Amino acid sequence: MSEPGVVERLRAAGCVFAEEEAELLALAAAGPAELDAMVERRAAGLPLEHVVGWAEFAGLRIEVDGGVFVPRRRTEFLVRQAVSLARPGAVCVDLCCGSGAAAAVLLDAVEGAEVHASDIEPAAVRCARRNVEPRGGRVHEGDLFAPLPGGLRGRVEVLVANVPYVPSGDVPFLPPEARDHEPLVALDGGSDGLDVLRRVAAEAVHWLAPGGHLLSETSERQAADALAAVTAQGLTARVVEDEDLYATVIVASRNS
Repeated sequence: MSEPGVVERLRAAGCVFAEEEAELLALAAAGPAELDAMVERRAAGLPLEHVVGWAEFAGLRIEVDGGVFVPRRRTEFLVRQAVSLARPGAVCVDLCCGSGAAAAVLLDAVEGAEVHASDIEPAAVRCARRNVEPRGGRVHEGDLFAPLPGGLRGRVEVLVANVPYVPSGDVPFLPPEARDHEPLVALDGGSDGLDVLRRVAAEAVHWLAPGGHLLSETSERQAADALAAVTAQGLTARVVEDEDLYATVIVASRNS
């Protein structure tokens, strides 16, 4: 199949960046038959990252399996904030790690970092292990802090928690790529979108080192409530934003 034919099929399926996607698919395919099958999957609504098997994130190629949450470009802002707070050799944790993108960046960018990641989804854990463990990190399967080694309690200097924050009532209105092809547990944050953040904040005080930081992505409209949820646990917190990426992040710290 010629690349122009691919572009036309992707355009007909509603892909806004059809030319760029056609190029990526052509590079990923081993031959015309595989390219045809990949275009068919993309035209059927699968996320491009699931079709090609990877996502570009903060300069790294992150493997992304089908059924695993796709790392968003706006989340690069969250990870940049985390990297800026991590000293060489820092103990870092990536909760709700999905593909392990944040953990991979921390390992790549922070000299000598000790990085642990966890997720409750087995498919995400399998994927994250391929992205994180070859770089020297460890990935654990379980609910939030539960699977982490107990020896990390009180030692975590940078805690990244890219928790689900979509209110349950808004999930049906998500783009089909997310709603139909990513795990609900990675999207649904409860009635107001803050259920998981509250759980993380309540436990974070026991895992953070003095002066350690908790960073979590949220939405602009939820920022005030998210800030209140974190400060209610005795953490000092602030909101930082990147208008270009439409990214909003809570940065909290344990004072003692």
